[in-house]
Amino acid sequence: MKTIKIFMMNTTTLIGPFRQLLTMTRLPLKGAVSDDDLQVITEAGIIVSNGKIEAIGKFIDLKASADNVVIHELKGDHVCLPGFVDSHTHICFGGSRANDYAMRNAGKSYLEIAKAGGGIWDTVTQTRKASQEALEKHTVKLANRHLKNGVTTIEVKSGYGLSVAEELKMLNAIKGANEKVAADLISTCLAAHMLPKDYTGTHAAYLTEIATVLFPILKEEQLSHRIDAFVEESAFSAAQITPYFQKAKDMGFDITVHADQFSTSGSQVAVNFNAISADHLEASTEQEIALLAKSDVVATALPGASLGLGCGFTPARKLLDAGGALAIASDHNPGSAPMGDLLTQAAILGTFEKLSNAEVLAGITFRAAAALKLEDRGRIDVGLSADFIGFHTNNYQDILYYQGNLKPCMVWKNGRLVFDKHH
Repeated sequence: MKTIKIFMMNTTTLIGPFRQLLTMTRLPLKGAVSDDDLQVITEAGIIVSNGKIEAIGKFIDLKASADNVVIHELKGDHVCLPGFVDSHTHICFGGSRANDYAMRNAGKSYLEIAKAGGGIWDTVTQTRKASQEALEKHTVKLANRHLKNGVTTIEVKSGYGLSVAEELKMLNAIKGANEKVAADLISTCLAAHMLPKDYTGTHAAYLTEIATVLFPILKEEQLSHRIDAFVEESAFSAAQITPYFQKAKDMGFDITVHADQFSTSGSQVAVNFNAISADHLEASTEQEIALLAKSDVVATALPGASLGLGCGFTPARKLLDAGGALAIASDHNPGSAPMGDLLTQAAILGTFEKLSNAEVLAGITFRAAAALKLEDRGRIDVGLSADFIGFHTNNYQDILYYQGNLKPCMVWKNGRLVFDKHH
């Protein structure tokens, strides 16, 4: 498959016909949506030029009126969706935590696993041992796996370095990987993942050091414009993280929050700082749900973490019914969410939380793009990035019905076919 960054496409191309094309337009960013709200164009075509969508409509009409257009005519049944957006991953890391998973399923507690040498610190240790080149290579491998599964935009966090030098190593590895893959990698600095065990100072001192030393380098070298933190009893409290986020906001960074995974307070922090998103939310109560729904913060469910840890899901149904914006992301990481299959996880979440097909698909397309503050993707519409995917079926309902077992057969990024199952 392609492993070259695709920027522009000079030729104008008509692609189709698709038995069904779901544009995901006309749907709101917030609140519940019905499958009846979906715009489905039958026997559809897409004209792409210079990486953008130039026209959509009936394939036969577009073909009849097209001049100087290369025609990529599809044989058989295909359904077209916007390229998926995975707005929360940790795919830059070293080592494995397979032993953690086995111990957890055998009934061991988080503390017991940590005492046995597992947990986040295990990944930190293995990531620090890895070279920047090794991390870059591994990130490329996982990003390409996501791309084959239809994910054309992937957020990637640091957070397993936990020192200025090691966080820079990770962020440079992500930057290098982004230049080698067709998918877009959006980097996020998660230096506030936990207080590193080898740090002799306080939580406040560590956060001050990161904000003072690392933040200016991120700006200067354009390594990330997003700052994340794990707001949790085992990581950083709401009080401890407040000056850190204030510094980030003052410097012009976008803020996102690991919130309400095991205990509440993170969603309040997200709302206070007008964060782009609050992610996890498995522990959110009615109070946090109402708070998020009234805000502009995108609530991001991470079903992969629920599956990996064996805990309850984000209250997605309640968030939508309260009027919130719900994105769904994989949380792909070596510890709590090793599966990394966004479509499978989203389908499972939909089953348990009783989400419509429209709500699930919105959560992994334009609503997930909003969680990354990207308005140029996640829908199939004129002027937007030509990121879309094809499935071998004549009914879009099959895609979630098969719970991730039906994979894309073709993936287009910026109008270029970057994955074709048949070649």
